[in-house]
Amino acid sequence: MQSLAEKLTKIPLKQEGYKPSAIYSLPESAGVYVFFKDKLPIYVGKAINLKRRVGSYFDLDLEVKTKKMIREATALSFIQVGSELEALLLEARLIRKYMPHYNIAAKDDKHPLYIIITKEKYPRVLAVRKLITNNYKLIASFGPFPASNTVRSVLRMIRRIFPYSDHKQGTRGCLYSHIGLCDPCPNDIVQSTERGHHFVGKVLRKKYLGNIKHIKSILSGKFQGVKTDLVREMKNLSKEQRFEEAGEIRNKVRNLDYITQPQMPTEFYMQNPNLYEDVRKKELSEFLKILNSYILNLKSLARIECFDIAHLAGSSPTASMVTFIDGVADKTFYRHFKIKKAKGGDDYDSMREVAKRRVRHLGVPTSLLQLRSGLRGVNWGRPNLIIVDGGEGQVKAFTSILYSNEVNIPVVGIAKNPDRLVVGDQKIKLQGGPLQLVSRIRDEAHRFARRYHHKLVSRELIPK
Repeated sequence: MQSLAEKLTKIPLKQEGYKPSAIYSLPESAGVYVFFKDKLPIYVGKAINLKRRVGSYFDLDLEVKTKKMIREATALSFIQVGSELEALLLEARLIRKYMPHYNIAAKDDKHPLYIIITKEKYPRVLAVRKLITNNYKLIASFGPFPASNTVRSVLRMIRRIFPYSDHKQGTRGCLYSHIGLCDPCPNDIVQSTERGHHFVGKVLRKKYLGNIKHIKSILSGKFQGVKTDLVREMKNLSKEQRFEEAGEIRNKVRNLDYITQPQMPTEFYMQNPNLYEDVRKKELSEFLKILNSYILNLKSLARIECFDIAHLAGSSPTASMVTFIDGVADKTFYRHFKIKKAKGGDDYDSMREVAKRRVRHLGVPTSLLQLRSGLRGVNWGRPNLIIVDGGEGQVKAFTSILYSNEVNIPVVGIAKNPDRLVVGDQKIKLQGGPLQLVSRIRDEAHRFARRYHHKLVSRELIPK
């Protein structure tokens, strides 16, 4: 059976300073990269943007140790993942598995960082150096993590969802308990019990241990299991009409989705380093089948564009265009639009205006109308499918402009509450991979539109 190192596709590296052309085509998304010396991994790193991070090894003046590593490296591989947290956890697992020389070599005699969960009545979550881990009895340990800043950043994200203690037991609530980051605080639980409130203490301890259990699962890469437990708990609380508590659990689910999307155990990446690409292909294939039951002759979804409108009570209206190639965002083709003619707050007119401007950049004119209108423009490429954030009205507004210019590109909408795909006058409930794909595309278009909108609003608020 092939090991993970053998499964990885290798990009050959030549003489020092030479930048392989393959690096220019690396994805601009999160992942882990591995430098090899022959067949042996000598360095494992993580990146939020693989293309930018790996490229920096060939563009920048390197430190002596890094320069030596690049000089020794004969090949490079990468594994694309779905989030920064997944990249961090996978990096740690690969370092632990292969113990690469340039990861293990001490920096200024310091040891790499580990995350540990102590085995105590009220377990603590700590970031520690290897030298002192023997001072604790442990439930679990994770690492080594080369970058301490990243580890602490991830722990801060997790702590906002599942508060935990990192202090020894005392006689009063800690500072973090007052800002919700150590909630319930073990000190308060002990005090409640000592004051005779045994039932309250028992409930709080159960809640605290539940947080620790979820943290252990997250750091093990078992994101889906945590989400399933939370959703089950939320439904039970709703049935009992404990709606405020159910709302708190719902917020935890949303925050967990934010830091872990898509949810994929790290061991899956260890078994299949091409998992990210395989999942994207499956999402696209399933989505294509759904669309083709409503739209004829869609042969490919290699390029999908999504448009969204943003404004505040009609002021500073903007729009975004985001582009996904083979199911992955490609920011090279992102575009912002400042709405010029449409009345603020009229999403339909705004969609028509954006559609007109998009048609100008579809390349060679295909009709006399396009020639007369001067719609040549710079070619941005031609999508297989256009998604608009909105319902039937937004779809009709965008489609009317395409059809009037004899442009035959299918347009669908994504309506909210609940998320449904709008195809003509049909509303389709999506599930599984297709829902994740469309939601990811829509959310990215929304984020990009709001970013430009906020920029314009800021300009208006700042006096000239």
